[in-house]
Amino acid sequence: MRKIYIFDTTLRDGEQSPGVNLNMQEKVEIALQLEKLGIDRIEAGFPAASPGDLAGVNAVARAVKNASIIGLARSREQDIEAVREALQGAQDPCIHLFLATSPIHRKHKLRMEKHEVLERAEAAIRYAKKYFDKVEFSPEDAGRTELDFLCEVTAMAIRAGATVVNIPDTVGYLNPSEFGNIFKTLKENVPGIEKIQLSAHCHDDLGMATANALAAVLNGADQIEGTINGIGERAGNTSLEEVVMALETRHDYFQAKTSLVLGEIARTSRLVSKLTGMPVPGNKAIVGANAFAHESGIHQDGMLKEKTTYEIMSPEMIGLKDSKLVLGKHSGRHAFREKLVDLGYVLGDEQVNAAFAKFKDLADKKKNVTDEDIRALIEEKLIETPEVFVLDTIQLTYGNQSVPTATIRVTTIEGGSAEEAAVGNGSVDAIYKAIDKVTNEEVELEDYSIKSVTHGKDALGEVHVVMRQGEYSVQGRGVSTDILEASARAYIDAINRLIEKRKSPARSSRDNVTLI
Repeated sequence: MRKIYIFDTTLRDGEQSPGVNLNMQEKVEIALQLEKLGIDRIEAGFPAASPGDLAGVNAVARAVKNASIIGLARSREQDIEAVREALQGAQDPCIHLFLATSPIHRKHKLRMEKHEVLERAEAAIRYAKKYFDKVEFSPEDAGRTELDFLCEVTAMAIRAGATVVNIPDTVGYLNPSEFGNIFKTLKENVPGIEKIQLSAHCHDDLGMATANALAAVLNGADQIEGTINGIGERAGNTSLEEVVMALETRHDYFQAKTSLVLGEIARTSRLVSKLTGMPVPGNKAIVGANAFAHESGIHQDGMLKEKTTYEIMSPEMIGLKDSKLVLGKHSGRHAFREKLVDLGYVLGDEQVNAAFAKFKDLADKKKNVTDEDIRALIEEKLIETPEVFVLDTIQLTYGNQSVPTATIRVTTIEGGSAEEAAVGNGSVDAIYKAIDKVTNEEVELEDYSIKSVTHGKDALGEVHVVMRQGEYSVQGRGVSTDILEASARAYIDAINRLIEKRKSPARSSRDNVTLI
């Protein structure tokens, strides 16, 4: 397998993302994690940009021992001197020089002719070579540079002493076939091309950075440049984790691999996201929260039978514990049953069916059904009590200038229904008075409490009531995203328990349910 070197520019190009400003300690922390990840080359910053950037590059250079540390410089002697100062103490220093070569940059930014670009770049490379064994040169905006001139620039860089020539698609303009063709052309036409490494640096303005980087690999690139999580100027850079995992997963096709420690990918992604303040989108390839999550019932069923039906790589490969079967309205019974087992419940088929129906009900009401939600649904039914009354509908009118009125309709055990209305000094009081009337029960409410089962605005609310009737004291529990509905369910649950307790006081409360 051909080795592809990985050049990480998270600390330089990544830090150029709008709103990102890493201090020295944060740069060192990220650099040390990149070292654990096995990154070959770390571009630590642009020393000439500011004294702070120079100090940050120097701190990284002194901290990292197992990767080449790189400083960026324009093709100017003062920039080269800044990199020289910043990389003091580095085990394996390298300078990265750049100068624009495309017609639009030559005309509007540099105001230079082709020969002037060649002369300045050559002088810079030769000057840098006095102090650095490793010199990388980038013809900025190579993607929009004439191919014949790009060949001329590359040949000049080789003669001047560059060890790596990087081909940047600086504005993310090219498509994979165009970008790949540049490498093919350079390989076939530039004298001495075998003496150096060719590198690819892509931007994601048209969403093709990863595809372009992989096209470069197919056409002879030795190194890929990019950032963790794809952060960077404008739409960002090539996401290194995407390229690395594409090469790992499809090594049969690319016939190339990196030497990264794949199990550190997720940890590195989280650290960069935390320190830069740039959240990773949920649907981001490889490291997004949903990258190994499945909600569709068809997908979940396939995953439970054989993971490779819907996963081409495992979450463990990048340092995650396991795939996630996300329970939602698209989930199936198979995944729901497996989740119950994971949570410690072994239920009979009828109990699973009943719980699944309630789960589907809840999934229609909230976007994310959590483990706590499911526990609440199951535990609401752990005590097997015949339901003499089942809540059918609840209607409430309330205003701060009007009297709360509740209308309750219940279904009875005989299959009939009954409906009553009542007013109260509050919404819950009105609901409970209406339930007293519809059930013909006189009880004393001894305790009423509410707690949030889960988090967020659409959290499940749990209501717990304690009521007494003569010598009998019972508890009731209700769960719903609507706290008033939960209140009604808890009260009716307690009345059903009261009726059952009057009939058979010694009845076991946990029939047919096993906890593991």
